[in-house]
This record gives sequence, structure tokens and C-alpha cells, in this order.
Amino acid sequence: MADHYSPERRTAVVLTGTGADGAYHAGVLRALQETGIKVDIVAGRGIGALGAVLFAIDGASGLWEAGGPWSGATPQRFYRWRWPFRSLQGLLWTVLAILLVPIAVLAILTLVYLLALGVGLTGLSTGEAFAATMRGLLEGAFAPARLPTWIPRLMLLVALIGLSVLAIGLGVEMRGQAVQRTTTARAWWALLGAPIDVALVRRAANQALWNILRGGAALGVPDRRDLSRRYADLLAENIGHPGFRELLLVAHDLDARRDMVFGLLREPYRKALFAAATAAADRRAEAHDLAGVAREHVVDVLGAALTLPGVCPPQMVTFTPEAFWRGESHRLADRPSCLARLIEEAAAAGAEQLIVIAGVAGAARPHELRPARLDGLGQVADHLASAESVAVADALRHLQHQFQGTYLIRPGHNPVRPLDMAGAHDERSDRHHSLEELMHRGYEDAFHQFIEPMLGASGERL
Repeated sequence: MADHYSPERRTAVVLTGTGADGAYHAGVLRALQETGIKVDIVAGRGIGALGAVLFAIDGASGLWEAGGPWSGATPQRFYRWRWPFRSLQGLLWTVLAILLVPIAVLAILTLVYLLALGVGLTGLSTGEAFAATMRGLLEGAFAPARLPTWIPRLMLLVALIGLSVLAIGLGVEMRGQAVQRTTTARAWWALLGAPIDVALVRRAANQALWNILRGGAALGVPDRRDLSRRYADLLAENIGHPGFRELLLVAHDLDARRDMVFGLLREPYRKALFAAATAAADRRAEAHDLAGVAREHVVDVLGAALTLPGVCPPQMVTFTPEAFWRGESHRLADRPSCLARLIEEAAAAGAEQLIVIAGVAGAARPHELRPARLDGLGQVADHLASAESVAVADALRHLQHQFQGTYLIRPGHNPVRPLDMAGAHDERSDRHHSLEELMHRGYEDAFHQFIEPMLGASGERL
């Protein structure tokens, strides 16, 4: 795919993927950091934006160390169903249980009655009395005047509880919508329109970023604008110093129907990418300088990159009055095919070598198909993984000519789909594959696919 790697060339690392792919990114970044691979630009989309933001300020160790977003049970809460859907699921199980109660009660009382009747046949008076009691309970519980009343009453109680919970949630949701932006949708769709929750992964990403910025201070996470300014100031002041790298991020604007590029680059690349007011309108609309008027949007863009397209509430971004969009609020989310745009921007920023890190395996060959997932999250994950695989193949096929060297680090086999945040069962080895193992796989793949063959062939020293 490329000629020999050389640390003398300007190198860009691009992280792409969704959800659990971030654990694979963490392993690869750990290998690159431990071996001292020279990286000038780090770029990210999807979950890769989190790795890019941390790697740019020499904080990628927060991804694999204890207490990071991929350690412990924390990832298991990422990308789960939003609370209205979890509540409805609980209500449905409750209704089903109520409908099965008569059958369960009938079976239990009948069994007890038969046992008591058997004891009574032995001549014990207690057995006969107990059998008579059970018979009375059966007749009372299933009498025509009682059975049709207590089951509907329980069903009505469950329905009232469910409606109350949803009504309260609707009020909270609509108040948040009113604060962010006027909407023409029906009120209920504000509550039920996006089924998958992204709030927890956004919160974990902000916490991971703050853990690096705060140092040893025991301070709470500031608001997103303050956190963005602190990050942008730190990177702008130290860019070019050891451990600090230029940054590129991308997200899709649902309202403007454009891919938005956000970056913090050193000169002269900053001036080339983030054009002056006299440049073409299309470029000014899409390219945003994180060292300039967009410095308050780092956290917003990170949240947008973590947002699954179509199934998660989009990230609302309010541009500053000085920006091209003049204070408008836009909905931003991820898009797998944004990878091509990210690679184009890396080339425009002067990158001569490209290292792409993807957590999804390549296209399947004969007899390598996997069983289809029937659950909702599994079906979404299948679509995301397929779109991601195609996006990687298309981007490298059409854009690798812009670089003197292109390198791809990806797993040959990955049983963990993008939304398998608790790991997954591997059909090939018939065992559970955890995110920690996926992280270790990324670490090994970085050595086997890039560090050992490419650096060994180049004859260069780290």
C-alpha cells in the first residue's frame, strides 16, 4: 500500500470507528506512544475523536489506564436504550407478568391442593383441612365475579404509572428542546424519536479530557465552553512541543447538510486550511479554527462525533456570532463516510504519510459470514460496522495517491461489534471476547502490522 515509512516525513494518524472500536484505538495508540512513533497530526471521527483529542495533548494514557473510559464496567452503560424505552420495556414485562399471574397461581394452588389431597388420603385430618383451604382459594381467586376485576385493575395501575413517568419525562425533554432550539416536531417525538442514549459516553469523554487538564487538582468538570477553552488554550500554547500534536476533527451538520471540519494546526497550515474572510463561502462554512472563534466548540464537536447517526439525539452546537453561521444553532452527528473528508483535510494540512487505525475488520470472504443479530442494538451495530468497513476501503482506494505512504492498522477478526460495550461471544473460539482483550489486540496489531514490518524495512531508528 505504500513505500517505506520515514520519520522525516510529516505524518498523520487517523482514528475511525464507533463505540467499542475505541478500545482497539487505545491499544494501538499505546503501542505508538511506547515506541515513540513521530506523529505530527492526529485526526478523528466517531469514537476516534476521543482518542484524537487526548492523543493531541499527550493524554492518550487516560484511555488504557485504570479509571479510563474503557476500564471496569463503565463502558457497559455506553450506547444503551434511552430511559423512555427502558421504562416501556419494564412496563411490558410487568404487563406480561400480570397476564401470567393467573396461570402461575392456578398451577401452584393446584399442585399444593393435589399434595394436600394425597396427604388427606392417608387419613390425616390436617391434610384434608389444608386441601379444603386450597380448594377455597382456587374457587375464590378464579370466581367469575373476581377474576375479571383484579387483573384489569393491576393493568390500569401499571398503565397510569407508565403514563405518569412518560409525561414527566416529556416535560423535561421539551423544556430542554425549547432552550436549545425551536422544533416543528410533535411533542412525543422529542421523547421517543431517538432510541439510543449517548449522554453517558459524552459525559465519560468529558471526564477523561478533564482528568488530563486538571492535573492533580480535585475539581469537578467545568461547563463545556470552559472545558473547550482550557483545552484549546493548552494545545495552542504547546503545539509543536514534545507530546503535543496538531488536531483535526470532523462531524456532519444535519441542518447545513455539510461535513464540518474543526482543527488546531500550526502555521503555515493553519492559514491554508482556515481561510480568511475573503475565501470562498463554502470553505468558510465548513472549516472552523479551534484556535480562533471556534475555540469554545471542542467539547461540542467531540459530543457530535460520538453521536450515532439517526438513532441518538444529535449534538446541538451554537456557533459564535463572529463565525460564518452568525450565532445559529445546528444539529451535528457522526457519519462513517466522513472519513474521506478527514483524510482529505490531513493531506491539505501537509501530511505526507498516513496511518489509519480502524477497529472494524475488513470485508468478509466465503465461509466467513457471521450470524445476523436480531436485537435492536445488534442490528444498528451491523449497519454501522458494514458502513465503516466500506468507508475505510473507499477512502484509501481513492485518496492514498495523495500521500507518499499509507498504512492501515485493523484487526483481521473482531467479534466485538461497535455496540457490544460489554464484549461479545466469539463464534470462532467459542468464548467471550472482552473490551480489554480488544485493547490488547490493538496493541499487538500495531506491532505486527506497522511498527515491526514498516520500521524494520525502512532501516530508520525511532
